[in-house]
Amino acid sequence: MGWQILFPAFLLGLISSFHCIGMCGPIAFSLPVQLLPSHKKFLGILLYNAGRVTTYTLLGILFGLVGREFFLGGWQQAFSIALGLLILIVLAINQLNRKTVSVGFLQSFQVKLQQFIAKFIRKQQLSGIYMIGVANGFLPCGMVYLAIAGALGTGSIQGGIFFMLLFGIGTIPLMLAVTWFGLVVNITVRNTVRKITPFFIALIGILLILRGLNLNIPYLSPLLESTSGKIIPCH
Repeated sequence: MGWQILFPAFLLGLISSFHCIGMCGPIAFSLPVQLLPSHKKFLGILLYNAGRVTTYTLLGILFGLVGREFFLGGWQQAFSIALGLLILIVLAINQLNRKTVSVGFLQSFQVKLQQFIAKFIRKQQLSGIYMIGVANGFLPCGMVYLAIAGALGTGSIQGGIFFMLLFGIGTIPLMLAVTWFGLVVNITVRNTVRKITPFFIALIGILLILRGLNLNIPYLSPLLESTSGKIIPCH
C-alpha cells in the first residue's frame, strides 16, 4: 500500500469537500453551534466532522475486508481492473447524459437518514452533533462511492481503513472553514472544481486499472503476487 493509492485518497477528499458544500452544506449550516461560545462551537464542529470520518473509516473496514477476500482468492488483479473500468464507464455515462445514476432504495435510505439528522438538529444539544456527523457519512454520495471503490481496490482491511480515513480527513479543512465562518464558496471556484472533478475521477479509475495490470512499474503498477492456492498464515 503506497502513495499511488493513498495520496489520491486525500486529494479525493479535498476535491469532494466542494461537492459536500452543495450536498451537505445545509446540514453543516444547521448545526446547533452558531450561538455557542467559541470553544464549544469549535468542539461541536470537530465532533460533527469526527462523526463523518468515523463512518468513512467503518466503511473502509467493511469494504477493505471485501477487497481482501478477492485478494486471498487470487482475484485482486481482475477485481482492480474491473473496478477501474466500472468507474470510467459510470463517469462516461454521467458525462454523456449529464445526470447521475440513481438507485431507488438509496433514495428511501437517504430520507430516513435525513429524518434522523433532523431529530438531532432540533434537540439543539452538543452531545448529538457527533451522531449528526455519523449519519451524514452514510448519506448516498457519488464521491463516497468512488472512495469505497478505492478502498475495495486496496485488497486489504488496513488499506481500506487508511484509504477511507484519508478521504475523510481530506474533506475536513473546507467543511470546517465553511461551518465556522459561514462561508459560501464562490460559484466560479465551485464551477472550476466541478470541471476538474471528472478528470480526477478518471485518474482514480486509471490507477486501479494500472495496479491490476501488474506491469511491474514501480509505484504505478507494482507486481502483485497471487495468493490463490497458498496457505495464508494466521499469525
